[in-house]
Amino acid sequence: MIGFIGGGNMAEALIKGMSAKGMRDILVSEPREERRRYLEQAYRIKTTPSNKEVASLCNIIILAIKPQSMSTVIDEIAKVITEEKTVVSIAAGIALSYLTSKLKTPRIIRVMPNTPALIQEAISVMSLCECFSDKDINTVREILMSVGNVLVMPEKYMDAVTALSGSGPAFIALFVEAMIEAGVRMGLNKDNATELAVQTLIGTARLLETGMSPERLREMVTSPGGTTAAGLKTFEERGLTNTVVAALQAAQKRAEELGRRE
Repeated sequence: MIGFIGGGNMAEALIKGMSAKGMRDILVSEPREERRRYLEQAYRIKTTPSNKEVASLCNIIILAIKPQSMSTVIDEIAKVITEEKTVVSIAAGIALSYLTSKLKTPRIIRVMPNTPALIQEAISVMSLCECFSDKDINTVREILMSVGNVLVMPEKYMDAVTALSGSGPAFIALFVEAMIEAGVRMGLNKDNATELAVQTLIGTARLLETGMSPERLREMVTSPGGTTAAGLKTFEERGLTNTVVAALQAAQKRAEELGRRE
């Protein structure tokens, strides 16, 4: 049985993807009764208010909780986590060393998924020790692949991954918000500005998905002395690249801070 501690948005995204793939032997602990009822009805799974029950009954336990809640939850479940259990943490910033110091199993995987998991378009990155068999890794990989693509990377990159792909959807959404606002200021109504901005984002992403580089796409759209060149010049003058780098570095720093545990 696969267990989730926490029944929030990311847990639901994984449950939705797993259910679509026929994986329904799932138990979720969630403190809110209304949320438990919703998950049971929507996905035909079992729920409980008890984190300890999930940790006791399940072989794979996914910690789908906020980083700030991790210490409390770990203290609650530590006694029932035995060495044959696999623990998967999707909490930003929580290091493998912290989890292995608190739990009796070395079989711990750190994962950074992102919000597009809600529509099965996530990119998830896994970091893990060398104690796993291919079969065990494939089970967790299958869970993550139910909501998108999966990469395996050394843990030293996870804070950067958290900043780029974990926080990235919010940064991209902010840029789209700004485009919509610009459209409105230029005289478009909000519905039209929104459709234009969102579809432009989707179409651009699909072009990049073909393997075209961002640089090549930018060059294709930009004519010397044209409208795109004028806009790009403004971005350059106002330091867009440096602003984006600074924002991601701030997110990376915060991930590092969240990961500092005694």
